[in-house]
Amino acid sequence: MSAGGGRSFQRDSAAQEYPVVLCRCSSYEASEVREALERFWNLAGGIGKFVRPSDRVLIKPNLIVPSESDKAAQTHPAVIAALAQMMKEAGAKPMVGDSPAWGDVRTCLKALQIDTVLDSMQVPMVQLDRAVRVKIDGASVGISRAALEADIIINLPKFKTHQQLGATFAVKNIFGCVVGKEKPLWHFLRGGDAEAFCRLLLGIYRYLSPAVNLVDAVIAMEGQGPISGSPRHLGYFIGGTDPIACEYACCRLVGLEPMSLPILRTAAAINFGCPSPERITVLGDPLPVTPCPDFRFAQQTPLRFTLPRICKSVAKQALLLLKNRLG
Repeated sequence: MSAGGGRSFQRDSAAQEYPVVLCRCSSYEASEVREALERFWNLAGGIGKFVRPSDRVLIKPNLIVPSESDKAAQTHPAVIAALAQMMKEAGAKPMVGDSPAWGDVRTCLKALQIDTVLDSMQVPMVQLDRAVRVKIDGASVGISRAALEADIIINLPKFKTHQQLGATFAVKNIFGCVVGKEKPLWHFLRGGDAEAFCRLLLGIYRYLSPAVNLVDAVIAMEGQGPISGSPRHLGYFIGGTDPIACEYACCRLVGLEPMSLPILRTAAAINFGCPSPERITVLGDPLPVTPCPDFRFAQQTPLRFTLPRICKSVAKQALLLLKNRLG
């Protein structure tokens, strides 16, 4: 990985460089987040390179369970709000959408205390449901119609450890565009083979093809993620158009061996995305010479979900959604 200074965020086809932007951000104070995101877009070549006026922009944060922002389980509300505002200023039509594991989008955003903010901005909060069957990696997958109909998707994941996949950065977050409880079903059907499951994740990512990935690593999650871990300050946004390059950079931040992650091993095996960390050019702030030395990774548990666990999860989720709709 090499520093790229102030160059714009362009793929050099001759040198086959994979640019990744790193922007320091020490806190979620609104003005600091805004400044960091403006710097990101400037290094990326400007918002106008990606977003046109009147574009329907799906902002896809990591919304997993109704949890306060200080738990670091979800993308921080300050980042969601700042990005939505910037999309509106660009003349686009942003919406914030996901298909959370527990609860619904509005409930998760309410826990983050951003639902009224988005309402005041007239930014819709969209449950990624209404499945359209799509053929991906030999399987029929239910992808949300809202995700398919968006003109562009901005992928806004949280930097988190993960008990089954080691860590999740850019790729896994797009799995949230699969509708409802079909997600644990795919854990059940393909979870016995980590490579098969990761091929599916990469296939979904390729099919939806987000325009930009922007990883929230200001406060990351360490330990037993993706829900039960602990907050850990890292102080960065990591972004780029190539998800694998972003994942390599995220690994470097915490001293994680990239090939220890099933997603990166599978990406290498199927020639998806950036082929190696050496092909990355870092724009903006440099990666630390000494990675975070005591970042706590998750103790690994089996990837596969059992059928009884899925049935229990479906029933619990149905009750939560009914309760939310009844007020």
